[in-house]
Amino acid sequence: MSSRLIYRTLRPVLSSSVQSSGLGIGPGIRGHVISQLHTARFFSSDTSSPATGNNNNQPENPVRTVDGEVISTYWGIPPAKITKPDGSAWKWNCFQPWDSYKPDVSIDVTKHHKPSNFTDKFAYWTVQTLKIPVQLFFQRKHMCHAMLLETVAAVPGMVGGMLLHLKSLRRFEHSGGWIKALLEEAENERMHLMTFIELSQPKWYERAIVFTVQGVFFNAYFLAYIISPKLAHRITGYLEEEAVNSYTEFLEDIDAGKFENSPAPAIAIDYWRLPKDATLRDVVFVIRADEAHHRDINHYASDIQFQGRELKEAPAPIGYH
Repeated sequence: MSSRLIYRTLRPVLSSSVQSSGLGIGPGIRGHVISQLHTARFFSSDTSSPATGNNNNQPENPVRTVDGEVISTYWGIPPAKITKPDGSAWKWNCFQPWDSYKPDVSIDVTKHHKPSNFTDKFAYWTVQTLKIPVQLFFQRKHMCHAMLLETVAAVPGMVGGMLLHLKSLRRFEHSGGWIKALLEEAENERMHLMTFIELSQPKWYERAIVFTVQGVFFNAYFLAYIISPKLAHRITGYLEEEAVNSYTEFLEDIDAGKFENSPAPAIAIDYWRLPKDATLRDVVFVIRADEAHHRDINHYASDIQFQGRELKEAPAPIGYH
C-alpha cells in the first residue's frame, strides 16, 4: 500500500478524532475568544500535483492570505481566530489584544536630566547637534518628522535588548528582566510608526533619508553600547526628551488649528484602547506619554550603571508605559 493511499485513508479518522476531542479550543485571554484551526496540522499540500484537476490533496480548511492564496502546508501553523469582547473579529496581526494597554498620561512631560559629568554632557550635546539638521529639514512638518523620529527611536531598545540577550547567554545568567523591558520599548516605538503610516505615506526621498539615517544610527549606537552602555542609555534618554518636546509642538499646532485634527486610525484605537471617536490629538497625546516613559527608563538605566552596578541588579521596568 502506498504512503499516499495510507494518508488518504487515515486523514478522516485523525481529523474527526481531534475535532471530537476539542483540542485547540479554550477560553480566551482577557476576555478574547480564541479557537485554533486544529485539523490543519494533518494536511499537506502535494507540490507535485497539477495546479488544476483533482484537488483531493488540498486542505479542507486551508489557511489563506488576504488574496485568497493557500499558505497552509504540512509545516504551516494555523493562526488563532481572535475576537474582541464585543464579538467582532480582531483584524491586526502585528499585535494581539493582550498587547494593547491604556497609557499613563499623568507622567510629567517636562522633566529633564541635567548633565552633571563629562559623559552626560557628551550625550546631551551629541543629541543637540543631531537635532539641528532635523529641525532645518522638517521645520513644522510634524507627520514627516514623527515618522523619521520613530524609525530612529525604535533602534536603541532593539540594540540594547539584543546585546543584553547575547550577554545573558554568554555569561549563563539572568538579565533581571531588562531584555524584555528594552524589547518592549522597541516594539512600542515601532507601533508608533505603524500608526503614523496609516495617516500619511512617506515620499521616496523621505524613505531614502530613513534608510540612510537608520543604517548610520544603528551601527553608531551598536558601537556606543558595546563601549559604554551608560553613555548609550543617556543618549537615548536625551533623544526621548527631544521626542517629548517634538510631540508637544505637534499638539500645540493641532490646538492652534495649524494641523488638521483628523479621526484616529483604527490601529491606534485598538492599541491604546482609545474611545471610538478619538482624534489625532488623542493619538499624539498618548504617544508623547510613551516617549516620556522611555525617557525615564533610559535615564534610570544609565543612573544604575553610573553607580557601578549592572542592570540585572535593579528590577527592570517591564510594562512601564
